[in-house]
Amino acid sequence: MATLTISSTGQIVLPADIRRRLRLMPGTQIEIIEELDGLKLVPSHPVNPTTVAACAGMITAPSKGKARRLADFDPALLAAKSEP
Repeated sequence: MATLTISSTGQIVLPADIRRRLRLMPGTQIEIIEELDGLKLVPSHPVNPTTVAACAGMITAPSKGKARRLADFDPALLAAKSEP
């Protein structure tokens, strides 16, 4: 178990081996959760914001059969085709 010391300005230093093992880089934010028996430190790994356009093409499905058009899924056109 590692021991931390609080400085006069309220800062603590995590030992280097723990920082390396948990891949904590300078600027990493850590949540402090108060529990009944002490404190729990949990690194928060924020998700970088992105756009829908940046996600385009991430998932592709193999093409099977003939290409379909939007009209092929229109309920009104489907109903009209099924009527006698």
